[in-house]
Amino acid sequence: MKTIRGQMIELLREEEMSVRDLSKTLHIMEKDVFDHLAHITRTLKGKGDRLIVSPYRCLSCGYEFKKRKKLTRPGRCPECRNSHLEQATYRIG
Repeated sequence: MKTIRGQMIELLREEEMSVRDLSKTLHIMEKDVFDHLAHITRTLKGKGDRLIVSPYRCLSCGYEFKKRKKLTRPGRCPECRNSHLEQATYRIG
């Protein structure tokens, strides 16, 4: 039986997934997914792979959080101050 991080790596190699998708597939809480993703990022760096993040995007004005280093969800858009954001997606490449 693989660890949760091992399962996440396997899933992210196969397809691009959001935190919600990973949470539902692995039956863990969304906040735990962020912790695992941070650890997976460090693990992949040593193996020569990397976690590719499709950034959060504001659904109101279209602003993309391209330079955001944190993996967690931002509170609201810095441009329009709206909190309706499209989820980021993650994959390994």
